[in-house]
Amino acid sequence: MAISGLWRPRDRALCTQLLLTLWVFSFVGDACKKVTLNVPLTLEADQIIGRVNLKECLSSADGIRPSDPDFRVLDDGSVYPIRDLVLSGEKRLFAIQLSDSKTQTQKEIPVILEHQKKVLKKRHTKNTVLRRAKRRWAPIPCSMQENSLGPFPLFLQQVQSDAAQNHTIIYTLNGRGVDQEPQGLFCIDKYTGKVFCTQPVDREEYDVFDLIVNAFTEDGYLADLTLPLPIKVEDENDNYPLFTETIYNFEVPESSRLGTVVGVVCATDKDEPDTMHTRLKYSILEQNPRSPGLFSVHPDTGVITTISHYLDREVIDKYTLIMKVQDMNGQFFGLISTSTCIITVQDSNDNAPTFRQNAYEASVEENAYNVEILRIPVDDKDLIKSENWKANFTILKGNENERFKITTDPATNEGVLCVVKPLDYEENHQVTLEIGVTNEVPLIRDVASRVPTMNRALVTVHVRDQDEGPECKPREQYVRIKENSAVGSKINGYKAYDPETKNSNGLRYRKLQDPKEWVSIEEVSGLLTISKVLDREVVAPRNDLYNITVMAIDQEGKSCTGTLAVNIEDVNDNAPEIIQDYLVICKPKMGYMDISAMDPDDPVHGPPFQFNLASSSPEVNRIWTLKQVNDTAARLSYWKNAEVQEYSIPVTVKDRAGQSATKTLRVNLCDCTHPSQCAARSRSAGITLGKWAILAILLGIALLFSVLLTLVCGVVTARKGKHFPEDLAQQNLIISNTEAPGDDRVCSANGFTTQTANNSSQGFCGTIRNGGQETIEMMKGHQTLDSCRVTGHHHTLDSCRGGHMETDNCRYTYSEWHSFTQPRLGEKLHACNQNEDHTPSQDYVLTYNYEGRGSPAGSVGCCSEKQEEEGLDFLNSLEPKFLTLAETCTKR
Repeated sequence: MAISGLWRPRDRALCTQLLLTLWVFSFVGDACKKVTLNVPLTLEADQIIGRVNLKECLSSADGIRPSDPDFRVLDDGSVYPIRDLVLSGEKRLFAIQLSDSKTQTQKEIPVILEHQKKVLKKRHTKNTVLRRAKRRWAPIPCSMQENSLGPFPLFLQQVQSDAAQNHTIIYTLNGRGVDQEPQGLFCIDKYTGKVFCTQPVDREEYDVFDLIVNAFTEDGYLADLTLPLPIKVEDENDNYPLFTETIYNFEVPESSRLGTVVGVVCATDKDEPDTMHTRLKYSILEQNPRSPGLFSVHPDTGVITTISHYLDREVIDKYTLIMKVQDMNGQFFGLISTSTCIITVQDSNDNAPTFRQNAYEASVEENAYNVEILRIPVDDKDLIKSENWKANFTILKGNENERFKITTDPATNEGVLCVVKPLDYEENHQVTLEIGVTNEVPLIRDVASRVPTMNRALVTVHVRDQDEGPECKPREQYVRIKENSAVGSKINGYKAYDPETKNSNGLRYRKLQDPKEWVSIEEVSGLLTISKVLDREVVAPRNDLYNITVMAIDQEGKSCTGTLAVNIEDVNDNAPEIIQDYLVICKPKMGYMDISAMDPDDPVHGPPFQFNLASSSPEVNRIWTLKQVNDTAARLSYWKNAEVQEYSIPVTVKDRAGQSATKTLRVNLCDCTHPSQCAARSRSAGITLGKWAILAILLGIALLFSVLLTLVCGVVTARKGKHFPEDLAQQNLIISNTEAPGDDRVCSANGFTTQTANNSSQGFCGTIRNGGQETIEMMKGHQTLDSCRVTGHHHTLDSCRGGHMETDNCRYTYSEWHSFTQPRLGEKLHACNQNEDHTPSQDYVLTYNYEGRGSPAGSVGCCSEKQEEEGLDFLNSLEPKFLTLAETCTKR
């Protein structure tokens, strides 16, 4: 199969157009020497085919345009085809048009593209047979112009198979654009193999179509191999380049140097990359304000830079540029887009603040302070409220005493001058200040080298006179007084003066503060009179001055205060004193002990001290020795054979002026390893009671006596007041289980109770019945106490029926009662603690612990039982003989 190209109508139209163009240019511009370029039959897009010397024709040309749109010419004369071309003939003609916009000159260079044929060598005579090679079934590059105007269907190529020489061939076409989206874009004549396009194609949507051609016989057999047929869509410059931003915003400092980068603009083009259709050029169409031109843009990169150093924000703070981008490498026939670029000029500190005047005047009352006296405005052209605008004021001269202060008002940028210390009219009627002003940030280097960085102005401050009171200057005045000076002595006092008259006439003095009330002051002269003896040692601290506050008053009542600092000169009126009173020396570990002394007087009358033993005892002088250690201390040593005991050692200490004092030291020579051991023994051996301890002991003794007195009174009252009736037969008494009976009854550990009154008694006995009748007898001499018989589970008290007793023999002591009842009750309780089987019962009788002898309450009864069967109503109908006992129990 073979592919044959045809001379299309479009090619004929292009040839006609080229001839027409050459004909037009022959009349419009002057023709230069024609140029012939030898080229191959097939031209590839963007591949150089030759170079033309443009400067030889027109050296000042600024416009270059080929007459044939299939070619482009660069500034250096290089000629490139825009798309793949196949020369239909041996030659192709076009012209390069040159123009100079300044001189309005136009010229053209005729260009002839000529295909150079290869010259075939003659064959050798022996090669008489010419053999025909078989054609290859292979595609030839095929292309179509995007956005073609037709007519449609538009013929593209024709394919033929070698099998068509012997068979009837039917051609089929498949692929994207045929039976795949976009369907129906291409078709083929199945009998001739001609390929057609049915409608315009947009390269930006489809840049190439890979089609497949097959050749079949009439009976459906594949006559040849499958032929790939790629159809490339040739790009047409149908897309405008577009900026990435509609509006660009850039900032540049006003102090920028030449070539400072302001920003970068960028544009894109959808046409085929790396072709003239996407080769963009940037330029500035318009600058507003128009003059002067301050910016330029690189045509290839879009970088905007400054081309002037006249950027001044104070003149123009914002520029607007209309940016242009054009494809076709900026040729006049290229497509154009525009964008807006706003450039804001940033403020730099290129303007120094200036005073509106060179001199200012202000006035202030004397003695006034912390008052505003003047506001100084300044002018600064820099951006308001910025650091380049804010002023910084300084007082350069005239403020050596720091009586003035100047600050900046942040709202108005004015300098505010204030008086911070009082001014004295008598001292100076006016003050001249030199004020300087700068910005918070320094000026830029270029400006600082041309103009002074600080602007200056003079301010004259007039001080207005006032009628003021006396002045106490200096505030502190000093005077010296000897310690122990005689009462009534006079010394110089505080002196104030009137600033108007410069003397002290007419002033009166008054003492405001005198901590010790040592002096008095004379009202007119101000002299001090000593009213008490001055003691330097009571002043705290001792080396400090004694301050007296004095007020001076003039005739109009105005006053001032001052301090009179009295330096009290020391007199040697104090002897040195030993600090220690009691010493502990551990023998033999400690061979000595150091003692020290102090003197409250001035050091002139103090150390070095002299230490001496002042004892008249030969034994003390033999055992103890005293040796000087330093100016204020001495070492007390003992003889090694000294006995362990406490010594009283008198020691005399004398200062350098001869004042001396003697002190007796108590020295405990102790057998120990540490002084704290002897100190602990001394404290335990010699404990003394304080006043609170003695008071507590006395109160305890008084309380004890009151208790004893109460007990005695209670016993006497019990003996005199209560008698039991003789006939107590058949009377019942319920035991109350009370642990603390009255003081006049005796309770034993077995639960029985006896009561005595008036040295005569009736014996009462309590028995516990456990099945039978039991009798307890207590014998004293020939007297017998019989037990009362008990019936049931009730405790009964009967009169003793075993005989008669004398009243003086019926009282028994606790010891007699206890010794009589204890063994008998033990036997009875043992019997009671057994049940019918004669085994111990753990819940019948509960034993209580013995509370000890001498208890006023005795012991708790252990044989009492709960009253279960009979009630207590009989207590409401007691016989008269039992009322006395009932009243006693009730009171207890």
